[in-house]
Amino acid sequence: MKIGNITFPERPLFLAPMEDVTDIGFRRLCKRFGASMVYTEFVSAEALVRSVKSTVNKLTIDDGERPVGIQIYGRDVPQMVEAAKIVEAEARPDVIDINFGCPVKKVAGKGAGAGMLQNIPLLLDITREVVKAVNTPVTVKTRLGWNSEQIVIATLAGQLQDCGIKALTIHGRTRSQMYTGNADWTLIGEIKNNPHITIPIIGNGDITSPEEAEQAFERYGVDAVMIGRATFGRPWVFKEINDWFAAKGTGKTLSTDDKINILIEQLHINMEHVRNERGEDSRNELRAILHTRRHLASSPIFKGIPDFRQTRIAMLRAETVEELTTILEMCRRRLADTSH
Repeated sequence: MKIGNITFPERPLFLAPMEDVTDIGFRRLCKRFGASMVYTEFVSAEALVRSVKSTVNKLTIDDGERPVGIQIYGRDVPQMVEAAKIVEAEARPDVIDINFGCPVKKVAGKGAGAGMLQNIPLLLDITREVVKAVNTPVTVKTRLGWNSEQIVIATLAGQLQDCGIKALTIHGRTRSQMYTGNADWTLIGEIKNNPHITIPIIGNGDITSPEEAEQAFERYGVDAVMIGRATFGRPWVFKEINDWFAAKGTGKTLSTDDKINILIEQLHINMEHVRNERGEDSRNELRAILHTRRHLASSPIFKGIPDFRQTRIAMLRAETVEELTTILEMCRRRLADTSH
């Protein structure tokens, strides 16, 4: 599979762009564990054009995480074009992705993200003009439609291809579903198997295990699989899936100790990044904590700890690296105790 000049291995796995999740530390770990492409948190075109510092900071990428995509969203053609040009000039990403899929009210409710599915002409205008404005390959991520009565993806996929995008990611839900119910991979497969669709189709939604990823490739024929929520506190999920493909589940698995060490490393990567960006300061240490503790509290490795709820609350309240590391080491001991 290729996107522009980027050639991917067989059965590539992509890290989905997620707000407050896919920061640089997490992306670096996911890349190390086998993600074929990673994406930044999404970037508001309007805020980027206004040079809002917190938004501009999201453009920071590391050459070690390439190929990397930067995703932008907005509802104004000139702003989206200008934002794409800024992204290309400042960050030089391998892909510029347009978000037409975010379902949250503060985005979709204002007509951006999945809200664009209610204004297809504008959606296509934005796509067409962004493609014309930059040399970087442009891709799109979207949903099946606004709701079950407005499933538009069958027509929309061809229209987006005609606009010149180089790949299309489809999340198998409507906007009204948010993240509830089951993703409809049947519709994703129908788009992929449409002979008029020649661009790569990337499937997204409910991939949590090697078996589910294998089914996405074999049953629905997608060119790549994008993984989102299943990566929370689990950047090694890409290794688990790739090892399954290579050895059908017979490969060496990471130990619980290995996984806790990875989570501690993630914390220190984020701390290093914030210090390099903002200097040493207790407020900056808290910023690194905020970027990490959601991952830790969501990690599936702690499910074996009895009465974990209070420990999880403590993780979400931790305000220093030392405090959070102490909690993780306590979890390591408790998990060791439960395994005996």
